[in-house]
Amino acid sequence: MAGDVAHGTPTIAALARSLAMLEAILSDRDGRSVAAIATAIGLPVATAHRQVATLVAEDFLARLPARQFGPGKRLMRLIQMFDEKQVIATAAASTLHRLAADLDCVVQLGTLESDMVTYRIKTGAKAGDLFTRVGLQLEAYCSGIGKVLLAHLPEAQREAYLATGPFPALTAHTITSPAKLRQELVQVMRDGLARDMEETAEGLSCVAVPVAMPDGRVLVAISASRTTRNIQAFSANDLGRLRDAAKNIEAAVALAKGMTV
Repeated sequence: MAGDVAHGTPTIAALARSLAMLEAILSDRDGRSVAAIATAIGLPVATAHRQVATLVAEDFLARLPARQFGPGKRLMRLIQMFDEKQVIATAAASTLHRLAADLDCVVQLGTLESDMVTYRIKTGAKAGDLFTRVGLQLEAYCSGIGKVLLAHLPEAQREAYLATGPFPALTAHTITSPAKLRQELVQVMRDGLARDMEETAEGLSCVAVPVAMPDGRVLVAISASRTTRNIQAFSANDLGRLRDAAKNIEAAVALAKGMTV
């Protein structure tokens, strides 16, 4: 599966040492020198100085007064990205619980991590009947949430993802062709929603919509799922309620982050 690390793939020792140094410097509360920190974690002092110089040059560390270091701009941006997704999930929870009860279906919120959908919220009276779970990662090309998030990627990233196809079929309905998936993603952008009609699992259908940030980025999507034996298609009312929920989450996130929509 895309995003999985092959079993037995060797790690990069130099990268591991650099990350260890980054952690040690940011964890230091005693004002120790780079040399002292390097000695404490078993790194050659000369190597540690080169690591720190590189981390500063790449904006993962920033020089502070008294020869100290703090997180650099690039590291802070990464932290902010993580925090944003947590803020969205927290702000969305109550809205999604109500939506699941109102629609009598399973409602989920997911994000895209390393080309995989990570489920962060799953709610509904029948949530236990669905194979997904919070923390589970699923291929993006076959799920409603995944299609929404792929469709909203920058073009270069989207095309890089499509270049990893053809994609494994999970059911007889799964779109496996990169060309067909590209067409599907264009349709998702045009319609403002994505559908999974038994593409992830037989007997399961879902519809998903984006949750947009005030600056237009789409970091998460929400979906409603039902078994196909209970419903032929989601009604216009269902879609309206799903879109209303997305708008409510957008407003809640803007309020939580001190922003105005």
